[in-house]
Amino acid sequence: MPASIELQSVSRRYGDVFAVNEVSVAIQPGEFFSMLGPSGSGKTTCLRLIAGFDHPDSGAVILNGRNMTRTPPYDRDVNTVFQDYALFPHLTVQQNVEYGLRMQGIGNSECCRRAGEALDQVDLSGFAARKPAQLSGGQRQRVALARALVNRPSVLLLDEPLGALDLRLREQMQIELKRLHKQLGITFVYVTHDQGEAMSMSDRIAVFARGKIEQVDTPRALYQKPATSFVADFVGGANVLRGDLARACGTALPCVAIRPEQIRVRAGAVESITSAQVSLPGTLVDIQFHGASSHYEVDVQGRLLTAVVANNDDAEHAIAQIGNAVALSWSRHLMVELEQ
Repeated sequence: MPASIELQSVSRRYGDVFAVNEVSVAIQPGEFFSMLGPSGSGKTTCLRLIAGFDHPDSGAVILNGRNMTRTPPYDRDVNTVFQDYALFPHLTVQQNVEYGLRMQGIGNSECCRRAGEALDQVDLSGFAARKPAQLSGGQRQRVALARALVNRPSVLLLDEPLGALDLRLREQMQIELKRLHKQLGITFVYVTHDQGEAMSMSDRIAVFARGKIEQVDTPRALYQKPATSFVADFVGGANVLRGDLARACGTALPCVAIRPEQIRVRAGAVESITSAQVSLPGTLVDIQFHGASSHYEVDVQGRLLTAVVANNDDAEHAIAQIGNAVALSWSRHLMVELEQ
């Protein structure tokens, strides 16, 4: 079976700037695939190339085994859900969902039936007569999903669809999207700058930076085995140690990473560095309370390292004083070698 989507050495340039530079990736049928990266990294441009809203300067866009590089959006078996919903305010929920079908000349009874099915899928069957202004943000996003799904695409493209929602609603919609993906079994391509969203929903993630893909892998593999310093920092906020600081850890590697939650913080002098353990002296600079845990910012040789400490009865309250000398320690085998 061919890939649902394949980008073959795709590039898109605006003037002298490459928005996308020689990107190649294959997305499998039924996969929940996320494109993750900061603003300007190329992820949204890739989504637009898949949708047909833009065309590459070089390379090919293959959909279900067919070269669709120059095919217009309306002839591609994909639909897109946008962050701003793009609903017609003067139409009811039912009419918004039916709109695309009516533009295709589909009859009234079939439009009503399929729109009703789509609204059932997103749990909005009782809202068909309302206008968008009468809905919450989450409900409007569900209408946008129903409108995209009513045409029964093989690929659903989602461009930062939860960006306009508050945190609690975003978390609820993440669960809803996963449920919907499992129910429908179609390919989802999800664009986001929020690594938490991508990690919680995706089968695989492509991490973008400066118009290129840094790494493609499962969420767990990206977190545990980042390939580059950018991925280590962007996905989970690892501490990246280079040069003298890496050597102070007893390694000859030029660049390594250690996760904040893998570091132990304690007051007092450092332990001896052993073949199994790393221990570094530092000064406590800041403490950020995050409920179940606190983030400790520690100056080590002029470099700020972050450690995450659980807020429980065993926490060492003696270290909770800004300016204290502290020791950071971790198991040597937890460090990951990185490409710089």
